[in-house]
Amino acid sequence: ESKRVAQRFYAKFESRKTELEGVAHRIYAKALVLGSEAEGPAALVTVDNLGVSDEIRSELLRRLASLTKLRPARLAICSSHTHSAPMINGVAPNIFAAEVPPDHQAHIDRYTRELTDNLEKVILAALADRQPAHLAWTSGTVGFARNYLREPFAPVDHDLPVLRVTSPEGRVRAILVSYACHAETLSLNTVNGDWAGSAQLALEADHPGAIALVAIGCGADQTPSQPMEPGRGGTQEMADAQGREIANEVKRLLDGRWNPLAAPLVAATQRIELPFDTLPTRAEWEARAASEEPSIAFHAKKNLARLDRGEAIPTTLPYLVQVWRFGRELTMIFLPGEVVVDYSVRLKKEFDRTRLWVNAYANDNPCYIPSERVLAEGGYRGGGAMLYYDRPTKFAPGVEGLVMGAVRELI
Repeated sequence: ESKRVAQRFYAKFESRKTELEGVAHRIYAKALVLGSEAEGPAALVTVDNLGVSDEIRSELLRRLASLTKLRPARLAICSSHTHSAPMINGVAPNIFAAEVPPDHQAHIDRYTRELTDNLEKVILAALADRQPAHLAWTSGTVGFARNYLREPFAPVDHDLPVLRVTSPEGRVRAILVSYACHAETLSLNTVNGDWAGSAQLALEADHPGAIALVAIGCGADQTPSQPMEPGRGGTQEMADAQGREIANEVKRLLDGRWNPLAAPLVAATQRIELPFDTLPTRAEWEARAASEEPSIAFHAKKNLARLDRGEAIPTTLPYLVQVWRFGRELTMIFLPGEVVVDYSVRLKKEFDRTRLWVNAYANDNPCYIPSERVLAEGGYRGGGAMLYYDRPTKFAPGVEGLVMGAVRELI
């Protein structure tokens, strides 16, 4: 079943090797800047795309260092992981299992530059637009995410944490939500924010003048309940209904109890190294290069070319864990990559789930981050998807403990 899903996933992108054919939904980068002059600003940015690379975040920090007081630990970038946005450099470079044509690559280069410039602009705009405000958060429940293959007993995370920013007069200025589910209801060859984009539109329609931001939780192995099979795209009406479900839950929560966030935000990061399993030998790369499976052959040939150039194949993956704490009221965790749901389930068991918010696809999207359970199961999320992210092999056992240890230390 895992192999069939992986083949379906590849076939979906193989059929989309032409450039995007139009814009069904506009996609956005949005910034929420918190903090006073005394404590320094913190910027949380949401982006409607598959992922933002660590290189882009580093470039933004370099630019902003001379313009602002924004410190590295106080910048968090969260992608919606929509599968219907332009490709950028540094994220899933092997997704098409073939060399990108030069004219297409020129457009990818241009879009990557423009996206970086626009991220800088939106952060600076939010910094300039800071006004007195009240912060509060609460959490609801939305049920359309399901685990890919192991229903009905497979783990899910249906929590919908919500951050609300209001003016002193009570006007809603911004709403941030996060939900653990792939944004892949649609697979059309047009630009589209998918259910996350629809949720933003619905929230902003419900709250005129407010800006809605949508992040993603640990949804790497979670898919929208429609369409029923991964890789088979649903309709715009399905995505809109999922977005409306989120907006309706926020509307329901507005009359309930909200937890004020009055304490100064404290931020910290820790960069760790996640070890890969035993690397293939040159003979194994050569055998894979002869495979009839395009993704396997393309990946192997790229690594043989690295060896021919005298480059070392990396044995570890750099991984940035980030934590924001609002006093004793809330701790936000930001994890890079396609993090499976086991992490949020475990974190909410080990810590107080009523004061915890877990985001994935944050600050980088290097590959899938499996739990020990998923790693042992193998399949697409346990290691097969490393081909598309141009990683040499699956992770070695112990990756979950390393990530959890870093989170635990930062908290």
